[in-house]
Parts: sequence; structure tokens; C-alpha cells
Amino acid sequence: MEDLRQITEFKSSPELVEKLYKHSVRKEYEAGSIILNENSHIRSIPIVTKGMMKVIRTEEDGREILLYYIKAGESCIMSFLGGLHNETSKVKAEVEEDAEILFLPIDKVSLFIKEYPEWLDYIFRLYHKRFEELLDIVNAIAFKKVDERLLSLLKKKSELTQSKTIQITHEQLANELGTARVVVSRLLKQLEENGVVQLGRNKITLV
Repeated sequence: MEDLRQITEFKSSPELVEKLYKHSVRKEYEAGSIILNENSHIRSIPIVTKGMMKVIRTEEDGREILLYYIKAGESCIMSFLGGLHNETSKVKAEVEEDAEILFLPIDKVSLFIKEYPEWLDYIFRLYHKRFEELLDIVNAIAFKKVDERLLSLLKKKSELTQSKTIQITHEQLANELGTARVVVSRLLKQLEENGVVQLGRNKITLV
């Protein structure tokens, strides 16, 4: 239970941590696993205790765009909202790096809101953080060029994984940015020529 006890809002409520573990189902996933698909019914909300997930929005033409990451100690606010209002998922959640996830049934999510103010504080903090991240996405799409967004994404991934080397394909980067693979490949080549990155087989190293 140490993973959850480190969450700021839970430190003052050991009872809440115990109930989260008691009523949740723990599962382990490898990178690339799909946790939630768009239009799926939401019966539980995920709390990541180890590893990391990413939340993606897919358009009708098949293009995707990365919305935000879910790190250890965090949950998916879109799952909270959809589950509480008995709606289907508007996003896809995919494991970015091997993860351990607790799944808390929706009925317990509602019950804990009434019983534990710490749980509500936790939800509000996540909502605030995701709202700011989505604003950043909107600003980037509206005001930044693709090369700026690409470099920002690489730096974000490096920061999250605490590694200068990022294991990823050009296709995956293109999907997360909502653009074409050929565009990403061309921009990465330019970044390499400018000494910003080094390209390898399915990996990119920030210089």
C-alpha cells in the first residue's frame, strides 16, 4: 500500500488507502496494452501504482492525438467523469511503459466521494492538472508549428522516463502528434542535422 500512501491527498487518511486496496482489482500490463477503448462502457476507474499510461483521442478518419500521460499515483479524470455519468468512454488509454494498475468499481468511486473529502480533493487536483494539460494541447495546435510540438513531445517523454533515449517509432510519434509519419521523419532528420537529436532504430536520443 506504500504506492498509494505517497499520494499527497491520501497521507492523512490511512483508512481510505486501505479501502482502495480492499475494493480494487490489481492488474499488471505490458507496454502497448490497451486499457480502455473509445465508446467502451466504464465500469471502473484506473489508478496507476507503477509505470505509465497515455490517453489518446481518435478521429473518424483514424488519426490520433495524444492528450496527456497518467503517471504512478494518478488516475484518468475522463474515466471518472464518464463513469459517474454512466457514459461511454470518449478516449483510448494505452500503457506507455509496463504498469501496475488498480481498478476501482464506479459504485465505490461515488461512495468514497461522500465519505472521504481526501478522495474528492484527489479528483479535483487531477481535474485541474488535466485541464491545464489540455489547454496546452489546444495552444500548441493553434499557435505552434509541428517541429516545435515534436521537440516538446520528445522532451516531455524524456522527462517522464528520466532518460535521454526514447524508445519510439516515427509512426508512433506521428500518431501522438496527429500528423503524418513522413512529416515526422523529415523533421527528425532536420533535428539530427542541427545536432539536437541522434536517430537510431526505433529510438531517439536527445543530445
